[in-house]
Amino acid sequence: MSGPVDTRKEGGILEVTLNRPKANAVDLATSRILGDIFKEFRDDPGMRVAIFTAAGEKFFCPGWDLKAASDADGSEGDAVDGDYGVGGFGGLQELPQMNKPVICAVNGICCGGGLEIALSCDIILAAEHASFALPEIRSGTVADAASIKLPKRIPYHIAMEMLLTGRWLDAEEAHRWGFVNHIHKAEELMEKAWETARLLESGPPLVYAAIKEVVRDAEDSKFQDALNRITTRQLPTVDTLYGSEDMMEGFNAFAEKRDPVWKGK
Repeated sequence: MSGPVDTRKEGGILEVTLNRPKANAVDLATSRILGDIFKEFRDDPGMRVAIFTAAGEKFFCPGWDLKAASDADGSEGDAVDGDYGVGGFGGLQELPQMNKPVICAVNGICCGGGLEIALSCDIILAAEHASFALPEIRSGTVADAASIKLPKRIPYHIAMEMLLTGRWLDAEEAHRWGFVNHIHKAEELMEKAWETARLLESGPPLVYAAIKEVVRDAEDSKFQDALNRITTRQLPTVDTLYGSEDMMEGFNAFAEKRDPVWKGK
């Protein structure tokens, strides 16, 4: 598709590219488009894994389009509290039941809401020149989603320093604190993202779905409570997995010393 977001499919892999020169900032219309794309991806049984990235070499995404906000006169509703679409800001943060893996390939400056979008993905790859920050403090607002997520992902004091000062991290430091999985040369970033996507595409989709639901469910639960919901098959994805052909295929393939053939059912 053409416009602020480009997509392409290869087998069960969807690549989603934010393309809003010059900085790839996200306005309400773009957020709604992203939400519709990821909802369609979520609901398509033929799609297994998504890659989210951005066009250009300097910017991944600075987050909310402040120019669109400052130009808004109320008639278009392009304001901070406007309609971001089915998935919330950036299409992923609030999309329910997203039980498929999403890889983020950060190709440049990733800050504010752009970092919040990246944190909504499951695996984050970064180019060597990528940089990260939460500069909302300097514009008198709060990085709401990051304030919830980041202290749970990295050491509390590092997260608070980012939130309270807006300090920038390079890719190496982001990797050191653990919210970037791997760093790659810029020219190799998308190749590595696709390599990871193909690995995930070859894996068991019902297991991926169960993993993602278990992780979400357990985030604010006591260990035993979460474990009980798994073992008693209270989670829909776990119940589906435990009664599936794929689960038996995994057992049989192991016993027969062959590669399993996953059908997603």
